Amino acid sequence: MEHRYLGNSGLKISEITYGNWLTHGSQVENDIATKCVHAALDAGISTFDTADVYANTVAEQVLGDALKGRRRESLEIFTKVYFPTGPKGHNDTGLSRKHIMESINGSLRRLGTDYVDLYQAHRYDYETPLEETMQAFADVVRAGKALYIGVSEWRAEEIRAAHGLAQELGIQLISNQPQYNLLWRVIDAEVIPTCEELGLSQIVWSPLAQGVLTGKYKPGHPLPEGSRATDDKGGADMIAHYLDDETLTAVAELEPIASDLGLTMAQLAIAWVLANGNVAAALVGASRPEQVESNVAASGVKLDAEVLARIDEALGDLPVKDPAETKSPETRIV
Repeated sequence: MEHRYLGNSGLKISEITYGNWLTHGSQVENDIATKCVHAALDAGISTFDTADVYANTVAEQVLGDALKGRRRESLEIFTKVYFPTGPKGHNDTGLSRKHIMESINGSLRRLGTDYVDLYQAHRYDYETPLEETMQAFADVVRAGKALYIGVSEWRAEEIRAAHGLAQELGIQLISNQPQYNLLWRVIDAEVIPTCEELGLSQIVWSPLAQGVLTGKYKPGHPLPEGSRATDDKGGADMIAHYLDDETLTAVAELEPIASDLGLTMAQLAIAWVLANGNVAAALVGASRPEQVESNVAASGVKLDAEVLARIDEALGDLPVKDPAETKSPETRIV
């Protein structure tokens, strides 16, 4: 497992980071989730990403239990705040000082740790002054409850404004967590150049496009039983827009490219996002321990310019690149 610096900080994280978004506390049983976390540790993954909203706080609890007894100093634990949790009351969402302060305490309790390495704003809150949000984050850092601050799915101008306030407050805003994969490249035009300038890295989610880039979904074929596309707990909704014949036919063109390199299609997709110098880590989840072991093999894989060109030719105009697709909810969701 290779490690990369996160932004301009001195923090190193594993370039394959384990995320428990659509699995822990939701799609897989807790004992299997624990086996997946242990498989990640055995494979050299040291960085684990979650959020309070995942499975309405249960995912944090599952991750905390799975990491119990491990040396805390050898781990990097990330979580997030924004979306509604608990009974979803009128203050149980957003980036107000009240919600941030209450949420960090709940996250630490569920994770079984005194601090998180990275505390992330899960979306931008248009109903709370940014100054209030950043002051709250600064106080969380000064209280020793988080070491660094990050954001997720923020636009370039929002990242720039937050970075300026972070500098004034004396805290480190070091990362953005966007969706990024071969089919979804909306951060390329504006977010990545801004982050390169300001010293932030990307921790990208959905590098496998919800599993579409693994090649398991074939055009004209029934959906595989037990796959995310057949999951009625949220997985099917997230993947549906990728399952048209045009997309699946183009994705199938990646198979010979991966084969020529001795890679699986999943490993090729992960290696592709890691080929971007502004990407510090690719977030991968798992519903089985063997998936972790396979995905980790993408660490250290280098793709040359010829391979990257072949990939672009295979996908043509299919990838979404409009920076306007980076967006947060206009109003808080309760």
